Amino acid sequence: MLTSRTFLQRTRAGAVRKVVREHYLRDDIACGAAACSVCVPPPPGATCLEPEPGAASSLCPAPHYLVPDTNLLLHQIDIVEDAAIRSVVLLQTVLQEVRARSAPVYKRLRDLMASPDKHFYSFTNEHHRETYIEQEQGESSNDRNDRAIRVAVKWYNEHLKKMNTEEKIQVIFLTNDRKNKEKALEEGITAYTCEEYVKSLIANPDLVDRLACISDAGNEIENARVIFPEHLPLSKLQQGIKSGTYLQGTFRASRENYLEATVWVHGDAEENKEIIIQGLKHLNRAVHEDIVAVELLAKSDWVALSSVVLQDEGQNEEDTEKEEEKENMLKTSINKNMSRPTGRVVGIIKRNWRPLCGMLSKSQIKEARRHLFTPADRRIPRIRIETRQASTLEGQRIIVAIDGWPRNSRYPNGHFVKNLGTAGDKETETEVLLLEHDVPHQPFSQAVLNFLPKMPWSITEKDMSYREDLRHLCVCSVDPPSCTDIDDALHCRALENGNLEVGVHIADVSHFIQPGNALDQESAKRGTTVYLCEKRIDMVPELLSSNLCSLRSNVDRLAFSCIWEMNHRAEILKTRFTKSAINSKASLTYAEAQMRIDSTSMNDDITVSLRGLNKLAKILKKRRIDNGALTLSSPEVRFHMDSETHDPIDLQTKELKETNSMIEEFMLLANISVAQKIYEEFSECALLRKHPAPPPSNYDILVKAAESKNLEIKTDSAKALADSLDKAETPDFPYLNTLLRILATRCMMQAVYFCSGMDNDFHHYGLASPIYTHFTSPIRRYADIIVHRLLAVAIGADSTYPELTDKHKLADLCKNLNYRHKMAQYAQRASVAFHTQLFFKSKGVVNEEAYILFVRKNAIVVLIPKFGLEGTVFFEEKDKPKPSLNYNPEIPSLTVEDTTFYTFDKVKVNIVLDASNIQHQKIRMALIEPKILGSGVPDQTTLKEKASDEPEKKKKKLKK
Repeated sequence: MLTSRTFLQRTRAGAVRKVVREHYLRDDIACGAAACSVCVPPPPGATCLEPEPGAASSLCPAPHYLVPDTNLLLHQIDIVEDAAIRSVVLLQTVLQEVRARSAPVYKRLRDLMASPDKHFYSFTNEHHRETYIEQEQGESSNDRNDRAIRVAVKWYNEHLKKMNTEEKIQVIFLTNDRKNKEKALEEGITAYTCEEYVKSLIANPDLVDRLACISDAGNEIENARVIFPEHLPLSKLQQGIKSGTYLQGTFRASRENYLEATVWVHGDAEENKEIIIQGLKHLNRAVHEDIVAVELLAKSDWVALSSVVLQDEGQNEEDTEKEEEKENMLKTSINKNMSRPTGRVVGIIKRNWRPLCGMLSKSQIKEARRHLFTPADRRIPRIRIETRQASTLEGQRIIVAIDGWPRNSRYPNGHFVKNLGTAGDKETETEVLLLEHDVPHQPFSQAVLNFLPKMPWSITEKDMSYREDLRHLCVCSVDPPSCTDIDDALHCRALENGNLEVGVHIADVSHFIQPGNALDQESAKRGTTVYLCEKRIDMVPELLSSNLCSLRSNVDRLAFSCIWEMNHRAEILKTRFTKSAINSKASLTYAEAQMRIDSTSMNDDITVSLRGLNKLAKILKKRRIDNGALTLSSPEVRFHMDSETHDPIDLQTKELKETNSMIEEFMLLANISVAQKIYEEFSECALLRKHPAPPPSNYDILVKAAESKNLEIKTDSAKALADSLDKAETPDFPYLNTLLRILATRCMMQAVYFCSGMDNDFHHYGLASPIYTHFTSPIRRYADIIVHRLLAVAIGADSTYPELTDKHKLADLCKNLNYRHKMAQYAQRASVAFHTQLFFKSKGVVNEEAYILFVRKNAIVVLIPKFGLEGTVFFEEKDKPKPSLNYNPEIPSLTVEDTTFYTFDKVKVNIVLDASNIQHQKIRMALIEPKILGSGVPDQTTLKEKASDEPEKKKKKLKK
């Protein structure tokens, strides 16, 4: 049956035109009930509604299906995902509205529809002859959609009466819209709110905890004072942003000070990019990564970022004195000479609320229903939740979602989502850090695995039709110990003309991952492999990462080769790229490769090849550094694990060998060569990588630190910085240069992927290269797969496809890749921090030499070279008299009583794991040398007792 839909559409010129669309209605759309004999039976394997559906409900004991409306799905998706909720009819009207309003919720619904256990059925009511309705004159789209949902529910109830079953199945309408529910009841439809239905589920009383608090106003604390100013409506915010009254930006809460944040303004001038926000009222209920509107304060009220470390101790709503006292600490720390633009949040443009990991705060009354939840991420405020499971959830890591934040509540409202497990348990903590850093880590779905090659696999004649056979070459790989995802291999051989042929051979992952299929989409979403201390979260399934794509020795593998002809001065005479087949002759570790190079007795082909590569690499590195490339430093650690418990038993900084540098030089050279080639062929859509030069202000801390040791650091250019770092040496303090390079690393900007057609600054500051990309690690980086595809088209080894040359889609992809890369780095650091805690837990108290990296207003941040470990030494202790502290930001220095501390000073510290806060266990450090005389200075004995007493108290409590 054919009908038509008419609607008005505004053209680009601003004119309004009437549009008439054909709309087809059908009689053969199935209801989805497995037991229905009236409808066309679903195809084998199709998801359908259960024959005996519905959880045991006191409101509706009979078998039933559920039909939720749009708002219920948007706000109560955590309830809908629970195993107790099954056999749900998702109407086309509702799905279309959800898709338009929330892409994440729509994605979660699609996953539920794909789950055979949930029996979620999508019913296309907008194309069913008996459930389609026209919009009436004067009726809003929202009211029309509400009516369409009610019509579909009535049709289902009538339709299911025709089924030949002993007990008739009922359809229940779930809505939190009061008017919609009233109308449904008037029309004879069984309708409940989500809360009513959930509370009626006999076997699932705990599900009540997962109910979201929808209305801010409805959940305000009775008779409580108003704490925060009202948020302006979106229309006023947009108007203010357009006129310049307000600025739009991303809200970034401080990790060290819960009363302070910065807002990075979108598209503003570089020098005014950051606005400081200080104080509860000015923060005005914004949460980390929200998009906010900010009003600048008068210049006389501008401040500097405070140097105070403040942690939220979970105040009561009425406990305002402590809050005011802390805000006064911020005010006294202002240095007017360093004041920067300061503002206040006037409204929220877009919330970035996500499920949060953490623990319930300690509560004196276990029977109480209202509790404070403390997120693992210190940048997120505590959250008020209602739960009857407090005693069960004590000591557990849980997930909580934020629902709203009333004006008269010190903390936002939220609801319990899931219990992850016991805090401190290795598996639980790993799950927490993956969730907190948004690392996709679920097992690969069957839809993805279906696109893997069938085993056994071997290279075919078809594969070789556009490849060069290089299996005769003496190729080898050099990697860290126990590496299974080997991306790259190299060779070097003498040519008859006296020159050298050098080849970098990279795993041809793009051969196995075709554009657009499920495997490709999953790899693009993950973006990168994440390396934790104990495990690896692969970007591609293990069959590829550790087997078919890994360039292991003595097996045939497909590769993408970059081959240069060079003279003995490492000057490139010719470059060519080819898809190839190789057979690596050895898989070496850095230590094994170094041993071969250094050996006087070994002269086999592999060793000769390595010596040639090493000799050329040294020339390449010197040339690169002469051009201004930076050699920076960061303290990286390696754990030695117990073979049975997998706990860390030793911790040491990674030792870099000459062969590390050798591999790095040829990877850099290959990346630069490929960048030039793909940009030459695709000037508008090449995927490149740039490293922006830091703004001069970033170097302030480095320059001042060097000055305190009578050294000069020049930052006019990368070359000037590199040269001055080379000269910044003191004979009696050899480690100083390493410290300066570590500090210089902290001054750098983040390197990012970008599309060549969307940017004009290609320069890579750290490498001093005018152009750069990533080509050499396609097993662990999706960017490299795109670069492989571009290069394959450029050399005629493959054909292009529309998305490859769409610069807007490539720009969106780069945005995701940059985000995933950043999150992977943070997750890796969190994993190192957790394993460091495990190490010191077994070690007990340790005394070590350290160097001061940063001087704060009330603390010093030190680096312990032996462990590559950073920590903070505080000079104030709770409930103790405060010592005399004098902070000078100009030098910078901190005088505690009569002792002054400068950056890079050598000190001795006492290290111990403080387990008094089970969620935020931390390595605590106390100063041993130099000794400070002062009543309020914490000493190592106090620290040791504080760190060890709490677990003992807990053990006694458990025994009781």
